[in-house]
Amino acid sequence: MASNFHTFRLWEVPSQHSQCDKDVIAPYKHVIKPYVNDTSDFDTRPTLLYFQGAIYRKDGGFARQELFYLLKDEKDVHFTFGSVQRNGINKATQGMHASKFCLNIAGDTPSSNRLFDAIVSHCVPVIISDEIELPYEDVLDYSEFCIFVRTSDAVKEHFLINLIRSIKKDEWSRMRERLKEVEDFFKFQYPSKEGDAVQMIWQAVARKVPAMRLRIHKSKRFSHTVTKKEHELKSIPSRRHRVIFGEKLNSTFFGARQI
Repeated sequence: MASNFHTFRLWEVPSQHSQCDKDVIAPYKHVIKPYVNDTSDFDTRPTLLYFQGAIYRKDGGFARQELFYLLKDEKDVHFTFGSVQRNGINKATQGMHASKFCLNIAGDTPSSNRLFDAIVSHCVPVIISDEIELPYEDVLDYSEFCIFVRTSDAVKEHFLINLIRSIKKDEWSRMRERLKEVEDFFKFQYPSKEGDAVQMIWQAVARKVPAMRLRIHKSKRFSHTVTKKEHELKSIPSRRHRVIFGEKLNSTFFGARQI
């Protein structure tokens, strides 16, 4: 049954190639160093909100640019250009370890290490996303250690910064402690250890098996009564699929009413 499963990384919007009822969402390996022996607290992390990455993107990325203009003048916000080159990883490690919240603008790309870098830094992730698929969410409540904001709200003037400032020390501390409890779920280790990313992914696969087995068994219900001709007809794409496919090839080939 392993051939019936696909492992995807972090998806911003469910792709036409992914089926979340059977696909397993796997975390990316974090790039920056985990915060080992973290003794920091709300008062000793001077940066309120941290982001370092590409600000201007060739394709899409409108939210990233809008947020840059909204946040660049906030005195306790770090929002700058950065990359993995020229000591970029070390700078990001230091920056995330010194920040209370880390901005994750998920709308720009189907996948990103940034969320998992924030988790191992114990920097509460602020996820700007309307629809994102996350690893192990059937057993993990991300609202306990992440802040979720819709893109349309995030780009409103003062909305995001006011929301972040409204989160007080006690609430942040609870979320930070929860991050420390779950961080091993997102770490890839060799050899694998109990509760790490490898083990969590295999457990996620195992949780998919009963539903997939049920689907396979149901598909066989009428196997004794389906004729060869009926089986061949089922394999032919429907008119709707043919029309949509044709329209993608040539938008003028089919009229809109045919869809």
